[in-house]
Amino acid sequence: MKVKDVIISIKGTQNDSNGEDDVVELETDGVFSFENGEGMLSYMESELTGLNGTKTSFTISPMGVVMTREGGLNSRMVFEKGRKHNFLYETPFGSATMGVNTTNILVDFNEHGGDMEIDYIVDFQHSVVGHNMFRIKVSEQRKA
Repeated sequence: MKVKDVIISIKGTQNDSNGEDDVVELETDGVFSFENGEGMLSYMESELTGLNGTKTSFTISPMGVVMTREGGLNSRMVFEKGRKHNFLYETPFGSATMGVNTTNILVDFNEHGGDMEIDYIVDFQHSVVGHNMFRIKVSEQRKA
């Protein structure tokens, strides 16, 4: 699988328990590969997301999407429509087991890039802590 340098546009929306939306939009450089329905996407987080020094990676397959974060914050979330998965959320302040329930997932990639949208609910000890959605657009970097 050939890895390419790409531009990644991300729009993340977090709706907290008070009904307030927190929207983060960023564009960053990353790497991407996709072949036969499976792929990988990764980038370094920035101060804008509050996760400076953390590497975020997505593994894409017909079964769903796995998001892994390594660095200042460590977690591994599995997104599979209609299924709930638990994950360990590790921060410098401590760890917690949380749940992620994917309500909708759309993945439309080819070897040149594409789009992904994941809509999910996060819970902690069976209480909903947020309804989140992110949209990711991957485009090949233009050659200079």
